[in-house]
Amino acid sequence: MMSKPLYLGKILLHWCGKCNVPVLGTKCACGSFTKTVTITPPGDIRPAFDYDIQLINFVSMQQFNAPLIDDKKVVVLNKAPYDDRMDEIIVDGVVLGSIRFELDSLKWVLLLRVEGARYLFQCKSLSDMKNWVILEHDTVKFILAGANLLAPGVIDADPNIQEKDEVVVLNPDGKVIATGRARMSGERMKERHKGVAVKVRDKDEAKEKVLLCGGQSWEDVIDANKHFMEEFIASSHKFIKNVASSMNKPVTVSYSGGKDSLVVLQLVSECLEDFDILFADTGIEFPETVVNAKEVSELYGKPLRFISSGNAFWESANSFGPPSVEMRWCCKVCKLGPIAQIIEENYKNGCLTFIGQRKYESDTRAKSERVWKNPWVGNQVAAAPIQDWTAMHVWLYIFMRGLLYNPLYEKGFDRIGCWLCPSCSVADFYRLKETHPEFAAKLEDYLLKHARKYGLSPGWVEHGLWRWKKLPPRLQEIAKTKGISITPKSAIKSTLEFKMISGYRPCKQGGVSAEGSFDITLDLEKIKSSGMLEAVGRVAFMEGVASVFQGDNSAQIFAGGTVTARSDSEKNVREFIQSVERSIMRALRCSGCGVCVGKCPQNVIVIKNKIAVIGKECIHCGKCIDICPVVKFS
Repeated sequence: MMSKPLYLGKILLHWCGKCNVPVLGTKCACGSFTKTVTITPPGDIRPAFDYDIQLINFVSMQQFNAPLIDDKKVVVLNKAPYDDRMDEIIVDGVVLGSIRFELDSLKWVLLLRVEGARYLFQCKSLSDMKNWVILEHDTVKFILAGANLLAPGVIDADPNIQEKDEVVVLNPDGKVIATGRARMSGERMKERHKGVAVKVRDKDEAKEKVLLCGGQSWEDVIDANKHFMEEFIASSHKFIKNVASSMNKPVTVSYSGGKDSLVVLQLVSECLEDFDILFADTGIEFPETVVNAKEVSELYGKPLRFISSGNAFWESANSFGPPSVEMRWCCKVCKLGPIAQIIEENYKNGCLTFIGQRKYESDTRAKSERVWKNPWVGNQVAAAPIQDWTAMHVWLYIFMRGLLYNPLYEKGFDRIGCWLCPSCSVADFYRLKETHPEFAAKLEDYLLKHARKYGLSPGWVEHGLWRWKKLPPRLQEIAKTKGISITPKSAIKSTLEFKMISGYRPCKQGGVSAEGSFDITLDLEKIKSSGMLEAVGRVAFMEGVASVFQGDNSAQIFAGGTVTARSDSEKNVREFIQSVERSIMRALRCSGCGVCVGKCPQNVIVIKNKIAVIGKECIHCGKCIDICPVVKFS
């Protein structure tokens, strides 16, 4: 199941047929008009590195016994929305297909479009190829009308095709008609009994593929795009100068070791003489990133304001559990807190920080202002000079200036951050096993111990389900199909410890968040039956999670013991999560003393089976919370 396309800005990819290179506008520097390349939004296009091309060709060889890409071609990748990592492959101005990491099989799969299949199969003998299906002439019209290929319409097929394999469908003349996924084996297709042989994904009329001349390089791409790049560079220069001159604050550049912050650093150096470089080592950075940060600061000859969180992540991990997409406590502990410390120690009256934020990265960043006051670091003003740049602009600028970029980009990582970030794709974690096996082993050991402690299946680790507190629908489906236990087992101890941190939500849209964790799993059924959360706000339960809503405040309580909350200020979010915590404590420790019964102004609390139960008529005033002995004396 694909995610809904997200438009974050104008789709800028065009192609010059004369030069056979990508162009970021309607006219190439050679004077030729370009054609629009239709790609999936948001369209954050980038160059394919040698590793990317090798991976595509490796998977193509596995599936079809032939490489897809000629090494003399310029290749562009477009990151497309998907449950994990997926890139559209653009060559000669045509989308040949997509390569994606599938979470059920945990392997890379090449999904060809008809254009890509023509690249592979044209002028080749079927005896040299794999995963092909030939259909009858009379069946072609039904395929082109949108039907799947039924087994009676098959003339011949590669006998080695297995169900769920990607296949290419050809007519009797050997011309590609469609691509899709096998719904039965090749042997069964050849028997021509009833049933769907191929679920068709893409189809087209039979035609010859016209191949454009190769031999282009990224230097040619730079030449074709110089006029567009000069326009973007000039706009960023103007922005940097205007913002810096309008504020009486020392200037800094936040450097992460990633491509975007590198470009911002170079742009600032072309505009301003006096600035510092900020770098916070979270303690879970790639070694290559730390080395790159130090080398880059030496090249620019600017002061490097450096701080390391050391072992803070691992010291906090047992208290908070694995970080997740919804609960990135690690950002506050290992990143935002240390950055605030750097600024407080070095810039008495605060600073202006230029940051490598781009709108094509996420919906949150697309809606962000270009200049804003950091709510987490109170005396820092942040500004984004490359807000409107795509990744292609970024890379062309890096190539133009010969900048020292992080070598990890050439090793298969399309984003550089903490190596165990829950926002990474599962594909990244499997690549980590190859590039940094010691890190992968450390993470896996920690996750498996956590899984055993809370009765979760090893598949919870293997399929990357640990990255979510509340699984997206597709991951829920995978967990159900594979019988993976994803709901922690409850175990009430004699004490309930709750640890909490709060602060600005740097990677999510708006507000302030707080995250906390009990040192046990939570019996959500017991909490639900007690109605104790009603004292805090409106409550909704589903498998493994409870949600509480009160005006601008919201919280989620997970069976694993994690609690997350969100509000419009740090004061409000702290008070709200404290009320949620206390209500959970009441639900699990209630002795049925009845103190709360007399305190309820609505008379909706009753004692059942020696336990206080709050009724649905509760108005969420919270007056019963603080007077509860469980709360007062815990």
